[in-house]
Amino acid sequence: MRYRQFGRSGMTLSAITLALTDEATMRGPQVCRELIYAALEQGINSFHMASADPDLPAIVGEALQVVDRNLVFVSQRLGVVADGRRTTRDFSGEALSAAVDHALETSSLEQIDLVMLDNPSADEFPQRALSALKALRSVGKVRLLGVAGDNDAMEAYVSTGAFDVLATPYHLRSGWKERNRLKAAVGLDMGVLAYDWYPAELSSPKKVEAMTQPQPARRGFLFGGAKPAPAAPANSPLQGMGTYAFLHQTKGWTAEEICLAYALTEPAVASCMVSAGDAARLASLGAVPDRDLPSGLPAQIEMARFGPDHSSS
Repeated sequence: MRYRQFGRSGMTLSAITLALTDEATMRGPQVCRELIYAALEQGINSFHMASADPDLPAIVGEALQVVDRNLVFVSQRLGVVADGRRTTRDFSGEALSAAVDHALETSSLEQIDLVMLDNPSADEFPQRALSALKALRSVGKVRLLGVAGDNDAMEAYVSTGAFDVLATPYHLRSGWKERNRLKAAVGLDMGVLAYDWYPAELSSPKKVEAMTQPQPARRGFLFGGAKPAPAAPANSPLQGMGTYAFLHQTKGWTAEEICLAYALTEPAVASCMVSAGDAARLASLGAVPDRDLPSGLPAQIEMARFGPDHSSS
């Protein structure tokens, strides 16, 4: 496992953060504990409580008792409240404080290293709620304040300087908007976490092929539209060049592993959030930070970003 500095916090995080989501909690406490133990064995020291399940903090606290508290980094998602089998969104100061207090009481962690607001819109997070979070930080219940999301309000939240951490989607097809967001966060010395680094449209050969199908030429106002470039003949050495086909054709690598490795090449990203349903998948992804991308693959990635389907780049 490799480790990186985390913004102005002075902390060092593993390149992989285990995100404990509803997928894990629905499979029961034992599965969550096994995932945490497997993560620790791989050198992962960062754990994110992404599920609103009220039992999750107790599970995390129990599992992490096997290590020195100062050696692990624990973060919590805020703004989503479990209501039976349903969840509701609540960014009031009272709700945020109650969620942190519950996590501390049930986990015995003494402090939450990072609390992150879950994709708040521009008018969803009141000033009084920010004051409540700052109060929790001032008394030592939380160490860092963060905001996670990809909506149009993220740039405004980053620019306030009120937050220590940004969590945001980042992947092969991220465009200038996402890249500028990272640049702004780094300029403020914020720590950056990446998630959704494996977009659904790249998850299968059929989806990748559908992205690059030639489109019929549009007729221009005077002279008609330009004809699309002809596709390379079948079995041509150039077939698939400039597309994301390589994701499913690289020997020894899965598409998911390549996408994770690419996200980790971004210097601004301290750690990538990984959710895994079992220890085997976590082991596969946890090995990625120690692997180097095959020679030539970075060039293929750049060609694909600016190739036939470059609308997001």
